[in-house]
Amino acid sequence: MGWALLGAGLLLALGVLLRHRLRAPVQPRSRPDLRGRTAIVTGGSGGIGEATARGLARCGARVVLAARCARRGEAAARRIRTETGNPEVLFMPLDLASLRSVRAFASSFLRQEPHLHLLVNNAGVSAGGTTEDGFSLTFQVNHLGHFLLTQLLLERLQRSAPSRVVIVASSAHRAGRLNPAALGRPPPGPLPTFQGYCDSKLANVLHARELATRLQGTQVTAYAVHPGFVNTELFRHLPLWLKPLFVPLAWLFFRDAAEGAETSLFCATQEGLERFSGRYFADCRLQEPWPHARDDAVARELWEASERLVGLVP
Repeated sequence: MGWALLGAGLLLALGVLLRHRLRAPVQPRSRPDLRGRTAIVTGGSGGIGEATARGLARCGARVVLAARCARRGEAAARRIRTETGNPEVLFMPLDLASLRSVRAFASSFLRQEPHLHLLVNNAGVSAGGTTEDGFSLTFQVNHLGHFLLTQLLLERLQRSAPSRVVIVASSAHRAGRLNPAALGRPPPGPLPTFQGYCDSKLANVLHARELATRLQGTQVTAYAVHPGFVNTELFRHLPLWLKPLFVPLAWLFFRDAAEGAETSLFCATQEGLERFSGRYFADCRLQEPWPHARDDAVARELWEASERLVGLVP
């Protein structure tokens, strides 16, 4: 028993040492005073979204947590209010897997809130299944729902300018493939869930790029961000057989949610980023995405196809 305990202790110590030596956390930065400014963070009930909302609340912003689960959303809002001392943190229901819910959220927000300065399109999922609108769950939550939300709130962002849209993408965009004629359908191949996630992240990068192009001269800017590899509930849909391998690797090598939120907060608050609108950031630095994520023709095709799919144009 004694040797077993000693061995377990040594393994634990080795794990902690590896965790600190091999992870590369992003150092927190000072941020401006955001009092008088209003932000929406989708997926704000946990993970990177909650950490992003907490960072904005610490700066004094009025923060709306937009999330699917009312119980978790209200609890997150209470935690943030308590931890930051900022009473202006509230929850509003939003289910990105339902275009009807997206429209209801936007309508409620526009009635209740006169300003919008920051829209952080953070929520994400990696799972199989089809939404009530008939689209791949992953592609709708990660791209189509956010695309519609951004369009419905765009006039308020313009009226509140200078304002920003931050879209949480991923380095997984490198493996993405987009066929505008087949958008929203589960991708073919042996790993459709993984491929669908990569496709949606490529759509995120291209969405930010085309949004910036269309908003030139409006003082509304857009940024795509890679948060790093973060140990969040995004991976809760992994197959059971894979979790025993994945969980210890995530603990050792992945960032925590607060570290993962740093690049989103950087793009939401850092002064002087306006000239980089439409660009891609990782580790709080400007980076070049994969070449197919810089294709303006594909970005334009994606935009036009997305408009049709969410019912903004016939």
